[in-house]
Amino acid sequence: MEGKIKASTLSLSVLVTIEMLNAFNAISEDHSLFVMTPFVNLYLFLACAVSIGLHFVILYVPVLAKIFSIHALTSYEWYLVFAFSFPVIIIDEILKVFGRMRNAAEL
Repeated sequence: MEGKIKASTLSLSVLVTIEMLNAFNAISEDHSLFVMTPFVNLYLFLACAVSIGLHFVILYVPVLAKIFSIHALTSYEWYLVFAFSFPVIIIDEILKVFGRMRNAAEL
């Protein structure tokens, strides 16, 4: 049972992290995230911070963790979460490069 709870906690954390990173990717369809920082839209930044904060609450408050059938992650497990989540930034940046090239060719 412990392995199932660990797997579902890791998968939930990866999904939450990917969705928050995707929200930042959506700030601009063509401009890189390195050019248009997430601070351009403070409401989006605040919404993502609240979402991550609530995820931490359900992970680290024992009563809520029991209700959601998850448990706290170790620092190594958080490393794994980010290792599986961060490629969404790289993939979207590559797609934006191709989009800019296509737009330049159409002009």
